[in-house]
Amino acid sequence: QVQLVESGGGLVQPGGSLRLSCVASGFTLDYYNIGWFRQAPGKEREGVSCIGYDGITKYADSVKGRFTISRENAKMTVYLQMNSLKPEDTAVYYCALRGVPRVRVNCSIFEYNYWGQGTQVTVSS
Repeated sequence: QVQLVESGGGLVQPGGSLRLSCVASGFTLDYYNIGWFRQAPGKEREGVSCIGYDGITKYADSVKGRFTISRENAKMTVYLQMNSLKPEDTAVYYCALRGVPRVRVNCSIFEYNYWGQGTQVTVSS
């Protein structure tokens, strides 16, 4: 069955960097879009960045220029490189699979139907 496992979260000072990893299993990653989403305490879950099966990427305005999403299909892994982190980036970060192959990528949360368990990112001095 489909599994998504996130790792790489932690505590980092403002201005620091983290790289999150999402390791997938149970399907062929090559054909599917993967998204990174986050949820801060008391807030709704929001899209951060998504990558299509064709490599096309989308970013929330709040992370453009600071975060980079990438994928290594052979390793069944999608990454989120986060630089210049800010306290407002503090949240639980989730990766998710849109379970329809070969469709145009977007970061609408409602279109992603398989989710990992999340990894905590805390940005604080």
